[in-house]
Amino acid sequence: MNAIDDIGVLMGALGAAARAASSCMAAAPTAAKDAALRALARRLREAGPALAAANEQDLAAARAAGLAEPLVDRLRLTPAVVATVAEGCEQIAAMPDPIGEITGVKRRPSGISVGQMRVPLGVFGMIYESRPNVTIEAASLAIKSGNACILRGGSEAVHSNRALAALVRAALAEAGLPEDAVQLVPTTDRAAVGALIAMPQFVDVIIPRGGKGLIERISAEARVPVIKHLDGNCHVYVDGEVDLELALRVTDNAKTQKYSPCNAAESLLVHAAQAPAFLPRIGAVFAAKGVEMRCCPRAAALLAGLPKVRPATEEDWATEYLAPIISIKVVDSLDEAIAHVNTHGSHHTDAILTTNHPNAMRFLREVDSASVMVNASTRFADGFEYGLGAEIGISTDKFHARGPVGLEGLTSMKWVVLGQGEVRG
Repeated sequence: MNAIDDIGVLMGALGAAARAASSCMAAAPTAAKDAALRALARRLREAGPALAAANEQDLAAARAAGLAEPLVDRLRLTPAVVATVAEGCEQIAAMPDPIGEITGVKRRPSGISVGQMRVPLGVFGMIYESRPNVTIEAASLAIKSGNACILRGGSEAVHSNRALAALVRAALAEAGLPEDAVQLVPTTDRAAVGALIAMPQFVDVIIPRGGKGLIERISAEARVPVIKHLDGNCHVYVDGEVDLELALRVTDNAKTQKYSPCNAAESLLVHAAQAPAFLPRIGAVFAAKGVEMRCCPRAAALLAGLPKVRPATEEDWATEYLAPIISIKVVDSLDEAIAHVNTHGSHHTDAILTTNHPNAMRFLREVDSASVMVNASTRFADGFEYGLGAEIGISTDKFHARGPVGLEGLTSMKWVVLGQGEVRG
């Protein structure tokens, strides 16, 4: 048996175990699922030193391999990150259980009552890079939504992911639920990804979370449905009527609070009426933080004299930098701003900063993105911040799930009919 055959056997075994576990999870009582989540939160807090040691192995390997600093940053499993994911587990445990909920029941003239019941998807495969906290976010949402999942993290976070997955399985066992409801692919062989996305008999949906290249490959090769977004070229538009202090504060946060997330602002559009007042001030903020500004000629003229001001290329308008770089363009109207966002954006998250209510409403209606915001930082586009407890990822597709995908995004609806012996004439 060659290596590819070995991978196929391994993934088939993981898939069969996940499918069996999914039946148990679909029928699991809410109390058991919540007990597992609370046990996981407790174990995360107790495992601080062990998690730090495992994470340091990954960080050291990443530095030795010359990984770029934004990618190293994504690997960090700091005490604050662990505290956040533990809190997320408890938040999910405290949320209503969506499984089994019946809605929209209507009585028909025939006498039957017709409604819809929320049910788990079954088994989802999660393929992700870098951030090890995704292991806990995916596992906790799988548990509450009554699904089983197969997790394939990046090789750069292998030690962190193994340590976290062991905590999840221990928490499931403690609550009397099948450990195989959450499985981590034990190999870093890339052939495992090809096998995972081609097992419709075992896997109901694939959720890739990582770089554009990974997601494009998964989308092209998967034989099961994919919930995805390709990239996050998020815009902040400063309107012609705006509170300048608010605009400075929000724009700064959207870009510089953290550079690596997909909801960080990458493009800044400024109405010509506000550009002379706003751009020099935000430019000074960016310059002080070492942010490179790639500008249209009008923006460059207003930012002359500041460091790291460069001319923008056409490619810049559509680029997700994940770094201290931002593209800046002066526009003459709300129409031009909306057209620019819809043409060059990635339909992820875009914000308008304005005191003009009709303009805000037009931006909300007409910008074709999964999350659209008024007078708030794009950094809020996150399942935890939206009150979903955690997120499995963000979808820019328009079917099933859109935006941050939480509990409901991991469920489906089936029709239920309640009768008392009615027959069709």
